[in-house]
Amino acid sequence: MPRDEHGHLTAGRISPQRAVPKDIERPEYVGRAQPDELGHGDLYDADEIERIRTAGRIASQAIDAVGEAIRPGVTTDELDRIGHEFIVAHGAYPSTLGYRGYPKSLCSSLNEVICHGIPDDTVLQEGDLVNIDITAYKDGMHGDTNRTFVVGEASQEVTDLVDRTRTAMERGIKAVAPGRQVNVIGRAIEAYAKRFGYGVVRDYTGHGVGRAFHSGLIIPHYDAPQYDTVIEEGMVFTIEPMLTLGGIAADIWSDDWTVSTRDKSWTAQFEHTLVVTERGAELLTVS
Repeated sequence: MPRDEHGHLTAGRISPQRAVPKDIERPEYVGRAQPDELGHGDLYDADEIERIRTAGRIASQAIDAVGEAIRPGVTTDELDRIGHEFIVAHGAYPSTLGYRGYPKSLCSSLNEVICHGIPDDTVLQEGDLVNIDITAYKDGMHGDTNRTFVVGEASQEVTDLVDRTRTAMERGIKAVAPGRQVNVIGRAIEAYAKRFGYGVVRDYTGHGVGRAFHSGLIIPHYDAPQYDTVIEEGMVFTIEPMLTLGGIAADIWSDDWTVSTRDKSWTAQFEHTLVVTERGAELLTVS
């Protein structure tokens, strides 16, 4: 089992890449080293928004399916299988598969892993927390979402972290309004997180999504006045705060993907893709 003597995670064995039926449309980056993501814009018309909503619903429902299987004794590779099979059964492509060489159809980030954990033979244990991040691609659009789950029964400290991270995301979403700058989102999130002494990860942010998996638009989750893009009606992006029980310094594993807290403190994350409306924001990644 890939954990060291202190219970900290180590890299496990990764199974072969899963197949996607040939009739399912691939994103442009599949089979290429780098994606062509910039210059596609962040504003969408009504038809495009509906296509993002369709992809986002598939991603959310895939997380529902994965969540039903989360329990002690299950491997993260098994969770990847469930998510992969759900996505392709609904005629969509799992966006992470082949993105910049990523080998799996979802990200599974346990305990001290902040984000981009690769599913492998790691076995879930009672009291763990695991984030499942799924993006689906369909009809030329990506829909991106994630949730953190508690495995079995966990400590009050851990369950509070999960609940409050969800609330932090919701507060960020409520801050969205046309005419405001994107930094208002991070200000709302960080102000809430500070009440509990949580670290707010800065190195990984929300982003524009839709035509591209990551458009170049940055949505900070902390008070960052330098990010002054003005929010416009019809803009689509993610809000996905990562909160920790300790510090925010991070290490990237030798797989070039897995990001963990340097102090091994546990961390949680939640994410939705949303579209900016006249009155605020509408979620596009709901089941």
